[in-house]
Amino acid sequence: MKHKPLWDRRQFSIGIGTAALAGFPAVRAQGDSPLVLGQSCALSGPSGQLGTQYQLGAKLCFDQHNAQSGRRPIELRTLDDGYEPERCAANTRRFIAEDVFALFGYVGTPTSLAALPLATQARLPFFAPLTGAESLRQPFNRLVFHVRASYNDETALITRQLTNLNLRKIAVLHQNDAYGRAGLDGMTRALAEQQLAPVAQATVERNSVDVDAAVKTLVAAMPEAMVMVCTYAAAAAFIRAARKAGYGGTFYNLSFVGTKALSDALGKEAAGVVVSQVVPSPFQTTRQITREFQEALKKDGKVQANYSSLEGYLAARVFTDALRRAGDRPTRESLVTALEGMPSQGVGGFALAYGPGSHAGSRFVEMSMLTGDGRVRV
Repeated sequence: MKHKPLWDRRQFSIGIGTAALAGFPAVRAQGDSPLVLGQSCALSGPSGQLGTQYQLGAKLCFDQHNAQSGRRPIELRTLDDGYEPERCAANTRRFIAEDVFALFGYVGTPTSLAALPLATQARLPFFAPLTGAESLRQPFNRLVFHVRASYNDETALITRQLTNLNLRKIAVLHQNDAYGRAGLDGMTRALAEQQLAPVAQATVERNSVDVDAAVKTLVAAMPEAMVMVCTYAAAAAFIRAARKAGYGGTFYNLSFVGTKALSDALGKEAAGVVVSQVVPSPFQTTRQITREFQEALKKDGKVQANYSSLEGYLAARVFTDALRRAGDRPTRESLVTALEGMPSQGVGGFALAYGPGSHAGSRFVEMSMLTGDGRVRV
């Protein structure tokens, strides 16, 4: 692995075994009829920008796939859940009733956890949820495939960087739900390995920007750095309020915050804010996958380059590659088998760890810093 002076990089609660897949209903090609994927994500509300960017990146790749002759067309059917678990569950029931081929690109931990028992009961592959929570990874579920690294991978790297910089008084702001708890658990675990613990903790409600109480609690603890496990609207509100309250330390965010969305929300105040990333920089062309992404963007002319759209594009690239390996008449079982047999180099040089006993995907994590003019340094 390549190391830089300041920034360095690293990587459900319902289990299901191989035998359970034997009852998969076959889904086979009928002429040129589209293979339909169901996606529930936030397209509106305080987290809407994140879901929209991820969906646009995925659609960019699927449009490329559909433009090539001789391939089974893919239809990405997306429903808005506003980042609310109840709406996500309702969307999932609708997809099941419509007999979609698989569920793709759900966005968020609480929403994905609401959908997963339904998907498992219906024997639907659940591919590339935009979450790094361990609760969607353990115990092992053969229907679930991850592309991004876990939150434990992200928090381990954040903690290592902070302690390497001799910053040891670390506070945690976390969303008051499954996502926030997953990030808090990751930070607590990583700090414990350094014989440390958070100096203070505070919460913010999902889809809320009411951060006054959290600011008061965390600023009073005088931490050297604050790690934030929330979405961009709350993160931006907290950073502004904490600075106004006199806090002069550094803010660290997990990738789920949405880098572009956070930068847009903060404007010039984004300078110095740190975000861990689970895909390479979409602005650099040193990697094959980013070169492919940039080329697709040029041909499309509509989708913006950012980390969330690249993650959606990457997830769709992995899916379409596996679909080609699944044969001319793919079934859900042949898709799962094809994914488990993918080479370790993954797609576009982006390494993935798939096999019969592991669907963890990537361990890639790197750190980035926002600037006040909308750029990202890695």
